[in-house]
Amino acid sequence: MSDRDPANGTEADNEDGRNVAIACQGGGSHTAFTAGVLRGLFDDWDDADRLVGVSGTSGGAFCALVAWYNFVTDGPEAAREALGEFWTDLSARSPVDAATNEWLVWGARVRSSGVALPTFSPYDVPGTALGKHRLRQVVERHVDFDELGSLCTRDAPKLIVGTVDINGGEFETFIDEAVTVDAVLASAAVPTLFEAVEIHGHYHWDGVFSQNPPVKDFLQGPVEQKPDEIWIVQINPQRREGEPRSLEEIADRRSELAGNLSLNQEIGFINQVNEWLEAGHLPKDVYRSVTVRRLELDKDLHYSTQLDRSPAFVRELMSYGESRADALFEEQNVDRTGT
Repeated sequence: MSDRDPANGTEADNEDGRNVAIACQGGGSHTAFTAGVLRGLFDDWDDADRLVGVSGTSGGAFCALVAWYNFVTDGPEAAREALGEFWTDLSARSPVDAATNEWLVWGARVRSSGVALPTFSPYDVPGTALGKHRLRQVVERHVDFDELGSLCTRDAPKLIVGTVDINGGEFETFIDEAVTVDAVLASAAVPTLFEAVEIHGHYHWDGVFSQNPPVKDFLQGPVEQKPDEIWIVQINPQRREGEPRSLEEIADRRSELAGNLSLNQEIGFINQVNEWLEAGHLPKDVYRSVTVRRLELDKDLHYSTQLDRSPAFVRELMSYGESRADALFEEQNVDRTGT
């Protein structure tokens, strides 16, 4: 399918090729949509394009990692297949898991409507440790972390995972060989569901409290390795019609706005750099103009469904994600051919 050497990510010899980076926003089970988008992108990957980076936060970090690892080792088709298998493994398929899944989704929906239910710290519930252990097993089934460091060559796409350092009170990204299974688990450590993850003497929480997802890190390094385009898989809707009135609607929109805050700030920075380049204020041998494209999950989903791992819901979101990838390719064909 490709002239690319999947072991190092080098691009085919095509003057029309672009450097592309993909950023995956977090959002719990809603990131099954992200897996679908990535599957669609890799199903029709342009051999002329070069993947120069993949980033992710929370559930988006899982998708980014699985996609990156399999793309680098075996190419786009392997990444497509691995993403489907990963989410199948993560789905609530057993009777006990399915019952637990329904209870969690129900509880989240009831709480968001203002009904008081008993709450517990994840440090007081044994099941949270089991949940983290299962996540670790699923991730390690699809990624060989002992091999990961050797794959992080100069020509390979950059791998970036976002977390928040709760002791230092600052964003922290793990890049390339620094991405360990603990770093990915930390990126998805929702503080009300999982214990914090200790890395290098500091505790870390879910990256949605920081860079969701990391974008500016793509702009570091030699100009030839910087992206011409950044495709952002966005879980939190940028726009919504009407006024949120119920407690559920208010909670949903508040969560979405908070989740988009860092992303919009980073996109604003990129737009500013583009303007400075166009005005001649920055050297073009150091900086590159970047086009940002968003692939949004624009379904009206309740916040509680971020916990829903039911196989039917996961399949629905993945299928929708693939259709959004198709729409992006159609848009790009218009951009490139003018038709």
